[in-house]
Amino acid sequence: MPKKKNIKSNEALAFQLKALSHPARLEIIKILKERDCICGELVDVLPLAQATVSQHLKVLKKAGFIIGDINGTKVCYTLNRSALESFKKDLETI
Repeated sequence: MPKKKNIKSNEALAFQLKALSHPARLEIIKILKERDCICGELVDVLPLAQATVSQHLKVLKKAGFIIGDINGTKVCYTLNRSALESFKKDLETI
């Protein structure tokens, strides 16, 4: 019989998988992988409205894949590389 701990870790993994299930979010991850900090430039690179980009960033942040640091009046987004590595290891347990 599966343990409750396994169910909780599966729920967390499913939440992260869902966060990565949109092409725009995958593209944001790829962009952040190449650059250390992005504030407003994502809107210039992606064919999406500011509000849409903000929603995608919110989902990725909630899943732990990105970190948002306030820099004056802007939020600077960076890739949470340790969370991404942990996610990769969790995928190997499937």
